[in-house]
Amino acid sequence: MRRRTRLAMAGVAAVAWGEWVNWRWSRALVGDSAGTSEAVVVLGFRNPQPTANFINRLRVRAGLRSVAAGSVRGTRLIFSGGAPSGGASEAQLMADYAKSVLGFDGTLVLEDRSATTWENITNVIPLLEGVDRIKIVSQPAHALKARACLRRQRPDLAARLVRAEDYRPGEWMAGKPLLALYGFWTLRGLTAEEREVPPTTARRRPEVPTNSHPRSM
Repeated sequence: MRRRTRLAMAGVAAVAWGEWVNWRWSRALVGDSAGTSEAVVVLGFRNPQPTANFINRLRVRAGLRSVAAGSVRGTRLIFSGGAPSGGASEAQLMADYAKSVLGFDGTLVLEDRSATTWENITNVIPLLEGVDRIKIVSQPAHALKARACLRRQRPDLAARLVRAEDYRPGEWMAGKPLLALYGFWTLRGLTAEEREVPPTTARRRPEVPTNSHPRSM
């Protein structure tokens, strides 16, 4: 009985830890920029099958609710991801799912050349010029990594980052400890500052680190 109790307590602690870590990542390197336009960038996940896989479906749903949560008009929804294994690009598969399954009838922009997170950001930068608010959608750790990439490449655009709706309390709670463990591996190339920057600091214009290694992102 005691063993079961200890296991139950350990399980509760692991779930609470996973929830907290993902919550924290979702709020790093974002500010509270205001304005009349925004871009929502949904990052793709490797997808060798002919339809959007489970991870990409989750990201599309988070992207659409990030649009719905915006209080500004003129949202630009961008799907980013190439086709590293050939076939349709991740961007195209996510767009197809958004339109044919979820019924999204707004304007979509596809970026279908990227094979890494760094390339995702490099290739969407021209689509971010001129918007007041930028949301990056993925799992919390991956979205934070992408925000750090933007911060390194274009600090002026990174100052416009705001929080997306890719984290919700209690959503996929049982899987969040695993997401947290994987997230620490995903974020291994980030500096301590990039992991911990509070919202008020994220709005400042940061310097680009001189020892950045773009392709490692």
